[in-house]
Amino acid sequence: MKLGKKNEKPEHSLWAWTAMLYSAGMGAGILLRAVQEPVFMQQNPPYASLVSPEVLALEFTFYQWGFTAWAFYGLFAMIIGYALFVRKKKVQVSAAIEDVIPNSTVKMSIDIIAILTTIFGLIAAIGLGTAQINGGLNHLFQTNFGLGSTLLLAFIISTIAFVSVWIGVNKGIKIISKFNILVTLALLLFVFFTSDMSAIIVSFGKATLQYLKDFIPMSLSYGSYDPGIKFLTDWTFYYWAFWLAWAPFTGIFIARISRGRTLRQILLGVLLIPSLGTFFWFAVFGTSAFQMIEEWGRYQNEFSNVFSSIFVFFEHYPMATVLNFTTIFLLISFLVTSVDSAVFVISMFTDKGKQLPSKKHRLIWSIFIFLATAALLMLGSAKPDIDVLEAVQKLLIITSLPFAFFMVIMTLIFLWGIYHKKFRNSKSIT
Repeated sequence: MKLGKKNEKPEHSLWAWTAMLYSAGMGAGILLRAVQEPVFMQQNPPYASLVSPEVLALEFTFYQWGFTAWAFYGLFAMIIGYALFVRKKKVQVSAAIEDVIPNSTVKMSIDIIAILTTIFGLIAAIGLGTAQINGGLNHLFQTNFGLGSTLLLAFIISTIAFVSVWIGVNKGIKIISKFNILVTLALLLFVFFTSDMSAIIVSFGKATLQYLKDFIPMSLSYGSYDPGIKFLTDWTFYYWAFWLAWAPFTGIFIARISRGRTLRQILLGVLLIPSLGTFFWFAVFGTSAFQMIEEWGRYQNEFSNVFSSIFVFFEHYPMATVLNFTTIFLLISFLVTSVDSAVFVISMFTDKGKQLPSKKHRLIWSIFIFLATAALLMLGSAKPDIDVLEAVQKLLIITSLPFAFFMVIMTLIFLWGIYHKKFRNSKSIT
């Protein structure tokens, strides 16, 4: 079943489509956690396992960033895309259920929660991203740039994102997204070819196979696969909340750029291509970091700081300065694509569900996102005893919880509609 007319070709090439969905869906996060998370999992195994701590660390990192996240995105993309291009509905989350639940109050509540959750998720992402960039600059220049530079970074990111979303998907978002992936691939291949390639490939294969084998019991925290409630709250539940918070805007953005593709292409493309790419990314950086620690003979939390770990890692490679500044540049660029795609989707939500929202809405939301992020950063600076970003992350768990239930209802309604459509078609042919 194709999103659009029967003989319609995809609006975007596979390369451009993959670049845009990955930039919107993951982006800066893979740089933020590239070294810190695998090493943390190695030093603090989630549970006892027969596999080596290194393989378990990569397996659990794959689990956090793999099929689960992209399944959330893909499900929204498929269902909203079907409503948008087949059923000719407006670009709103409630479009997925309005044929069965037409109550206007329920529909409005769902759309408002979707907007709020997207905003909270975006603010948290920008706050964490700018904090990492600032942390990287502080590490490189051995100084403390403080709140002023963080606010300046947030302003620069928001401004570039506004320009990108102002000129549209094809001229702004697509070009920046393709550039992001090219630079990311260059960074990945440089580390791969200057590291122990055979060890990376072996680790990638072992961890991927173990992940596929353990996926269901890990997802259920069943028996010996239960890491405990504290670990789940700090890691798994937080990640689930973050993916759920981003699922409406990322899924709808993916749906918006998927015109001309079949539902099968969307699901396989969204689940497999970015997941396998992410697995290889963490295998390259994680395995290389494990080997560094083994060579040192001890670990003194060199990679424990989420904001500076990747910069510390690059210090042990040739052209470290170039790598570090490339990472900072890439962090900014990834955050730009997250912001511009999110602003585009929120603008579609609020501009009566139009596929091409007015530029007035894009301007208003760009300004609002920046001001909200700036207020959050200033509040965190004024209250150093309170981790405001962590509070927003916890708030994400609360605001995204309704989507856990909504996703089940949305999926059942979608499958029911598909089944009846197929059944009616086969009956009419008979």
